[in-house]
Amino acid sequence: MYAKRILALILSLTALTAGGQTRFVFSPQWTAQAQFAGYYAAYELGFYKQAGLDVEIRHPFATKQALDIILSGQAQATTLPLTEAIRLVNQGKSLVNILQTSMNSSLMLISRFGVDPATMKKGKVLTWRAGHDLIARCMAKRTGLDYEWIEAATPRNLFIAGAADATIAMSYNEYFQLLQTGLVPPGNTIYRFSEHDYNVQEDGVWMLATDYAKQKDAAERFAEASRKGWEWVADHPEEALDIVMEYVRKHKIHSNRALQQFMLEEILRLQLDPDSGERTFQLRPDMVRKASDLMLESGFVKRPVTYKELVP
Repeated sequence: MYAKRILALILSLTALTAGGQTRFVFSPQWTAQAQFAGYYAAYELGFYKQAGLDVEIRHPFATKQALDIILSGQAQATTLPLTEAIRLVNQGKSLVNILQTSMNSSLMLISRFGVDPATMKKGKVLTWRAGHDLIARCMAKRTGLDYEWIEAATPRNLFIAGAADATIAMSYNEYFQLLQTGLVPPGNTIYRFSEHDYNVQEDGVWMLATDYAKQKDAAERFAEASRKGWEWVADHPEEALDIVMEYVRKHKIHSNRALQQFMLEEILRLQLDPDSGERTFQLRPDMVRKASDLMLESGFVKRPVTYKELVP
């Protein structure tokens, strides 16, 4: 018993910085961009420090994903879409949601040649090597479209080159990149999942349940300060965009202000609850159930994952 108390004391001391603040490493799921503006704002405006946290924002890189960073214990929290979190929980990785920023699906399916994607049976569809497209795969299975999925690091470029019939896109990112190239798809070639029976929340902040149990107080302070950062961004979009561009330049990201502005505007729109129109920053039990049911029906999970499993 005495040894356990000593170990707990050592762990608690190593979690503190010299200034008495609790160290907390956050690894967003992708490179620096407006998708993470609220966390940048919380850091730059001192919201994390005010909450007694010494936060490091550690972006992933090509050879190490954000999820790998938290699984290896090098970070306490990351962002994940709800469907990916459900898939991981089904695989035995216990994850908990401490903040939910997305309230709507940004997922889009864009086809070529004026064809409605919802009628494009057995078409070749470009996608990423990631879990963001799971709802699209569920839709294709449910409707019998039987798409041939082609995974690529940059599906946008291959789509422009004519390598496939359609591509998966996020409304806040790849869609605008296509518009920037001069490609303006007709309305009937765009399938927005949020406008059909597939509207499922996406990005939230997730932790391993074991890490949350060890740092519950710090996790809740991080979530509240992050929420405060996002609320500030919604009220000060131009100043927030300035902060985003500083991060883009610092991390040498090939982007431009027009793209980041479009992304920020769309991210903020997606944060509004489809029923109340408010920013609640919470998982919705009905959307968890919908995502779990769709994934179970399509064979991507072997058992239902419940709301209670995901919320501490």
